[in-house]
Amino acid sequence: MRTIDAKHLKVLAEVAREAARRAYAPYSKFRVGAALLGASGEIYPGFNVENVSYGLSMCAERTAIYNALICGEKAFQAIAIWTDSESPVSPCGACRQVLTEFCGDIPVLLCAGRTGRTRRYRLKQLMPAAFFDFPGAGRHRKKP
Repeated sequence: MRTIDAKHLKVLAEVAREAARRAYAPYSKFRVGAALLGASGEIYPGFNVENVSYGLSMCAERTAIYNALICGEKAFQAIAIWTDSESPVSPCGACRQVLTEFCGDIPVLLCAGRTGRTRRYRLKQLMPAAFFDFPGAGRHRKKP
């Protein structure tokens, strides 16, 4: 498991902050940005996109992953998630599951924009019981 140094995490946090500025959040006013570091060294930004029908909204973490996949990236090293909040905010359950599906046990840096506080986790700490243990799962994908 590769370790990501503080310099790379700082760059990811800045890209996530910039992505959050482009978020479309007219309903919640809660802007979120994400920056996903690919194995290639490329950084893929994502931001939340809301819809008046909340179920149709998309989180920043998933837009970053889908952005990377569209560009052909298949392996990932780390993700930073920036929110305009007092305390770091953890990804929702759907994002944790999607991150687990595509990223394995990568470092996750959570950044609180209002205070500058950060928290660092491994993805398995945030998603210790990922949805892989069901009949047929092993036929399509190995567990991370």
